[in-house]
Amino acid sequence: MTVNTSGLHHVTAIAGDPQANIDFYVQGLGLRLVKKTVNFDDPSTYHLYYGDEAGRPGSLMTFFPWKGISSGRVGAGQSTSTAFSVPEGTLGWWQNHFKGLGVESSITRASADEERLSLRDPDGLQLDLIASSTIDPRNPWDSASVPAEYAVRGQHSSVLTVADPDKTIGVLTGDLGLHLIETTGNRTRLAAGDGRPGNIVDVIAEPNGRPGLTAGGTVHHIAFRVPDAATQEKWRQELVERGFHVTEILDRQYFTSIYFREPGGVLFEIATDTPGFDIDEPLLELGRSLKLPPWLEPSREAIENSVARIQVPAENNPAMAER
Repeated sequence: MTVNTSGLHHVTAIAGDPQANIDFYVQGLGLRLVKKTVNFDDPSTYHLYYGDEAGRPGSLMTFFPWKGISSGRVGAGQSTSTAFSVPEGTLGWWQNHFKGLGVESSITRASADEERLSLRDPDGLQLDLIASSTIDPRNPWDSASVPAEYAVRGQHSSVLTVADPDKTIGVLTGDLGLHLIETTGNRTRLAAGDGRPGNIVDVIAEPNGRPGLTAGGTVHHIAFRVPDAATQEKWRQELVERGFHVTEILDRQYFTSIYFREPGGVLFEIATDTPGFDIDEPLLELGRSLKLPPWLEPSREAIENSVARIQVPAENNPAMAER
């Protein structure tokens, strides 16, 4: 393997009501809505991106919200939990914060180095906030709801639940370039690069687990980082040569992507770090208006009439709100 990922790029999940989704992730979790666009494969629904101030790779959580969608089933063959990195010693603040929003949460000691707060979003998606003794140097989004000293630094890790962990681990190490950290019980931790938060994947073995069903409240896919399109093309060719069924390179406007399914059933994406979310609106205005790629602009009126009306909280663009 000549190309290795540098870590997680984003996680994409399926939601129901888009307004409830925005309110929770902006005002509850304290992330910034960095892009309000549509699902390029189904322009009648939104694609909402949340992250740090600029939506940097490794900070991103994205959603396809279909209002009225039925609930999915979490199980084998899925990414079953998404964790965000927060500063050590802040979980008490977070638990009080969520209690004030009517969201139940629980704190457990994940390991000697990690404390975890577990909760569910409005659609039942499993989320964790992990406070680690490993310092996360990434700068947070300093929102009105969550001050910077407590705020999410970005993705921490993703959990993959599979029936046959050896095959999944083989892909993560042999084809994506992650390295083994440790195995404890039925959980194996792997990491890319220096192994800091944002570079971690946990594989849980459930040989007799019920297969998951992808719908509301479940993860659709997880994406790994690649620096640029040239490296992505090289990586795609290597994966094809290794026998994977890999999509063509797809233009997602803010990055390009390829997709393939690993043997355990989880859909993987490899996404470029560039060009980023400020190519079609200024940094101060990210997430304010509906953005469409050039090939969908001729259908703007029809698209705007088909998607639900939503309100982006003023705190998402504080400099604009002060004008």
